[in-house]
Amino acid sequence: MEATAKPPQPSLSLPWKTRMFLSVLSAVTDASYRKNGTVNRRLLTLIDFRSPPKSKPINGVASHDVVVDQIRKLWFRVYVPTQHAGEDLPVIVFFHGGGFVFLSPDNLPYDAVCRRFARKLPAVVVSVNYRLAPEHRYPAQHDDCFDVLKFLDDEENRTKSLPENANLLRCFLAGDSAGGNLAHHVAQKACEYNFQRLKVTGVVAIQPFFGGEERTDSEIRLTGAPVVSVKRTDWIWKAFLPEGEGFNRDHPIVNVSGPNAVDISEKDLPPIMVVVGGFDALHDWQKRYYDWLKKSGKEAYLLEFPNMCHAFYIFPELPESAQLIEQMRDFIHKVSTNVAIS
Repeated sequence: MEATAKPPQPSLSLPWKTRMFLSVLSAVTDASYRKNGTVNRRLLTLIDFRSPPKSKPINGVASHDVVVDQIRKLWFRVYVPTQHAGEDLPVIVFFHGGGFVFLSPDNLPYDAVCRRFARKLPAVVVSVNYRLAPEHRYPAQHDDCFDVLKFLDDEENRTKSLPENANLLRCFLAGDSAGGNLAHHVAQKACEYNFQRLKVTGVVAIQPFFGGEERTDSEIRLTGAPVVSVKRTDWIWKAFLPEGEGFNRDHPIVNVSGPNAVDISEKDLPPIMVVVGGFDALHDWQKRYYDWLKKSGKEAYLLEFPNMCHAFYIFPELPESAQLIEQMRDFIHKVSTNVAIS
């Protein structure tokens, strides 16, 4: 009797330089956590390299910053693909990751990835700088991101902020990790708001940051995976959730599909693409999110990268990073076509 060969198991496939960067990032981030729930932001400057806006196009993309609210330090960076000046382009409103606690649009990796989005999709990209926890707890981040949509919906603001060929009727929300959480919740709020010119037509949730009281298989099994761990996520949720309400990871902003979930079955949510990595400790929460969207009758698409860890797409040296952008381009084209037909 012949033995049946087992299919090859996925393995985390990262170049050594990428692994080294992730190790340093994790080490400095862990060292910045204080026992009293605050963050040593001075220490974080060791890895927080910033990139200024560039009015002169670089590789076909120019960028500029727009202030929404000086008091809140709420602003966004606009990326314009100058080689597509004569084309009608979608607007991608992008929310960066970092667990609601770290990073910003002018952080070097995020500036670079938004430039790639603008050039390769192509699209006008609006990358939002929202307030960070624990100095500003929920709902500050979600309010800031939604206020950017309201800002862009104003004709005078749009004219001053975006190029003429930016089509707000084809507005997509996108984000990774905490930004994926923001993209979902902001889209949910947007479908209940009466915008004058802006229409959210799709969402790209890249490895969205969700959680819950339960410990899932992927959280337990992938304890040593890069970037995300139960210890880190527990600290972040405590820093993020409002004080005085009690700490409960089944809060609907955290466990989006859990026991306290909002009923979205009657909500007019746009199509959502969910991106999942096989070596992401948040894998199971992301799959549950996708399953919940489908069970709620929503148009949802699942894109899986079995050999990738959390935040893989930030690294252009990984082939999967380019593959994700290709899939985003196809998703945007498909959704835009369907909207035009309807």
